[in-house]
Amino acid sequence: MRTHLAAFRWMALAGLAAALGTGTARAQMSLPPAADHPEITVHGEKFTPRSVLARNMGTPADQLAQFPPHKVIGNLYYVGTKTLSSFLIVTPRGDILINSTFEANVPTIKKSVEQLGFKFSDIKILLGTHAHGDHQEGDALLKQMTGAQTLFMAEDVPALQAMKPGGKEHPIDQILHDGDTVALGGVTLTAHLTPGHTRGCTTWTLPETEAGKSYNVVIGCSLRPPDTLTPPIIAEFNRSFPLVHSLHCDVPLGDHPAQYHLNEKFARMGKGGVNPFIDPDGCSYEVDMEEAMFHALLNEQQNNAGK
Repeated sequence: MRTHLAAFRWMALAGLAAALGTGTARAQMSLPPAADHPEITVHGEKFTPRSVLARNMGTPADQLAQFPPHKVIGNLYYVGTKTLSSFLIVTPRGDILINSTFEANVPTIKKSVEQLGFKFSDIKILLGTHAHGDHQEGDALLKQMTGAQTLFMAEDVPALQAMKPGGKEHPIDQILHDGDTVALGGVTLTAHLTPGHTRGCTTWTLPETEAGKSYNVVIGCSLRPPDTLTPPIIAEFNRSFPLVHSLHCDVPLGDHPAQYHLNEKFARMGKGGVNPFIDPDGCSYEVDMEEAMFHALLNEQQNNAGK
């Protein structure tokens, strides 16, 4: 099991304990012991593995707190929490949800969907970005509540099958492969296999229209590298970074809101001018940072091995 999963599992327990109000002593967010180095500077900002993880996850309370649901562009809406993204795509024949996040967040997602004026029961398809609990633990409950069909990347199936909150079997109705498309009500999403963070890490692309103009939306799967890079993981990242760089992108999104500066963009909504989520210049921001971190970690690991 890859070392970075331990941090996510620990934080998942912390978030669920807070949400359920159990008498169990609440776990504190624990990062890998060597995660405070190396330090890199990308686009004028400094990052360490520890700071990136903390930025993405926030506090256990952040992971569970509803972020104001809102329209991103076209028929695409945000229905996630402060630090865990969930996206709703509305179509005339039913809706598509990407990322159920923690099981404890499913009622919050339902609340957000309904606050936007849509029906939770209209969700017909459930997709995911990658097989970590903070993104897909709620799949079984969401399917139970909506009857949605679940479609996930083949390489993530073993990890998903091992994800059984409360003993629930993880629902997998259809297995996807790199380049497969998912279509509903005139909307077509393309699944791009971008492994490294998990074996089946999936970046989703789709066109959206606003004011008569079409834009390319990229919902990125995290490319944050683990602390220990094995040859298979190195090979996966060396495939994924060029692929993500090659995607046509006008609207960059991510499975954690910080990856596309949601707070700053949301604050600019409704103040006139161009939709702040249309940000082609920002499309390379996250992948540039993650790629630089990958190479810094790899260099550090190789240097340590040579000592």
